Amino acid sequence: MEQYFSATQKMEQEVMFPSLLRGVFPQQEGAAPAAESRTDLYERYQLLKAIKPMVEKGLASVGEQSPAGADSDADAASDGGEAGDAQLEERLSHHLSGLQQVLTHLTRDTNALTRRYSQILEQINLSEGQPSW
Repeated sequence: MEQYFSATQKMEQEVMFPSLLRGVFPQQEGAAPAAESRTDLYERYQLLKAIKPMVEKGLASVGEQSPAGADSDADAASDGGEAGDAQLEERLSHHLSGLQQVLTHLTRDTNALTRRYSQILEQINLSEGQPSW
């Protein structure tokens, strides 16, 4: 979780001109652009920025929520005894694993976008340093 927030914070600090990412498509290292990636890095940047507050808000609200169905879930679990506890533990493990995979993917995308933005800035700086005669 910390890696995701750190990567997102770094991206927000470094990407000063997101419009430079328009028309730039993500690439895997050493591979041609994937046919499925029709979104440019600008759109990904916007998505990654929009996801961060949702993740933060979601984590904060998890502790605050007490849905009406929670009591019935607790009753069902107590009726099942240890079998219910094992099922809850399995479900929690499944969801935490999924969350970990999503955060790892988002962190990887955020870091890749930040690296690509830095490369674009380097290219701009190099082209400005070349004489135009």
